[in-house]
Amino acid sequence: MGHACPRVKFLNKPPRKSFSAPKPDASRLLAYDVLHEVNRNGGYSNLLLPKILSQSALDERDRGFATELVYGTLRMQGRHDWILAQASDRPWEEVDPALVDVARLGAHQLFEMRVPTHAAVSATVELGRKVLGESKASFLNAILRKISQKTLDEYVSEIMLIKDDFERLSILHSHPQWIISAYLDQLGSLDEVEKLLIANNLAPRPTLVSWPGLSTQDDLIQVGATATPFSPYGAVFDGSPASLDLVIARKAGVQDEGSQLVAQIFSQVAADQETWLDLCAGPGGKAALLAAIAQSKNIEFRANEISEVRAKLVRQVVQGAEVSTVDARELSTLGKKYGAILADVPCTGLGALRRRPEVRWRRTVSDLKALVILQGEIIDAAIENLLPGGVLGYATCSPHLSETRIAVSEALKRHPEMELVDLTSFIHAELRSSAVDRGALTLWTHRHNTDAMFLSVLRKKN
Repeated sequence: MGHACPRVKFLNKPPRKSFSAPKPDASRLLAYDVLHEVNRNGGYSNLLLPKILSQSALDERDRGFATELVYGTLRMQGRHDWILAQASDRPWEEVDPALVDVARLGAHQLFEMRVPTHAAVSATVELGRKVLGESKASFLNAILRKISQKTLDEYVSEIMLIKDDFERLSILHSHPQWIISAYLDQLGSLDEVEKLLIANNLAPRPTLVSWPGLSTQDDLIQVGATATPFSPYGAVFDGSPASLDLVIARKAGVQDEGSQLVAQIFSQVAADQETWLDLCAGPGGKAALLAAIAQSKNIEFRANEISEVRAKLVRQVVQGAEVSTVDARELSTLGKKYGAILADVPCTGLGALRRRPEVRWRRTVSDLKALVILQGEIIDAAIENLLPGGVLGYATCSPHLSETRIAVSEALKRHPEMELVDLTSFIHAELRSSAVDRGALTLWTHRHNTDAMFLSVLRKKN
């Protein structure tokens, strides 16, 4: 008969170290999922975040927290990386990308949000335990504790000692140096460039647009919005646009005031034409406004968008207008000429960085070169399909010289049959001194509180 093992041996054994299961809060976990998808898989924050928030069970306060955490971290990640690199015992670019994303979220809470230091560190480490594992969470804990020993003002004082203007502004305001250089080419003054960088890092308030025949600016004011200073169709709204009956019923939409002004000015220049085409129409902001204006004036309106997914979005807002899906460069395959064509061409998007913050980290100079070629080809196709006396509106949400003035001057060299239309008389009187450059509309975020939009109009000689 066997002997029972002495129980005392088990009692004297050292207790095994136990880890509690990580319990990150839902808003930080959601923010990490969006940030990681944007930074590592090419997602777009302005598309992903609203969709994921709408599917979540977060209350309004937590939704606001997650929104600031995502957009704010993306805007300021250049400066966050500089601060984190100071505290890392290994080169920051060699650190695991998932850990980098969590650390950036922690840095944003520490330096840009009103989160107490202990809460910012402990809650971010808890998130790290969940998405990174215990060992990486320990490294994260060490680095967050280290960076939290100084205030943002102390870090800024160190950054201000950097003598190279571009390097200093790049770190301080979290923009790549090549973008700062591009802004300087247009603005000519580093002081004004810095104002633009600061404006790019401020979260924009939602801007609504009324669609003629379906709603008015007064309707937007009735629901608590404030009229835009320059667009007769817009109003700024501090709540959630998706909650408004006018938006739900597709009688009004959400559109930056700069984008509204491009559509409005183009519609005025093209008022004597019988057929309008929005050539690169997705996702449909300008097309919706142009379709409504055209319908009110008995003008035939059409839209084109190469992406079928985006074309579906356009169809939802153009009140039954025809929407084709050809490559803009192959417009002639539709076999139709138009009196007015708006080409809001694919561009670097350097004028909309406050709304699409990740674009600053994603775009490169080599992207610019490819886009400039594409833009030229789209201009050529549009001119070929324009009726004599017809007008071409060339628009970008980029202020880069290559995508604006140079693109237009090159087009005029290639097409002696085209002439420039001076837009000054079509532009709001209060904008003429600051938003007209060589006859083109040139809006700036820091001057006009809009996206930095560009519009030039060319007319085909009879």
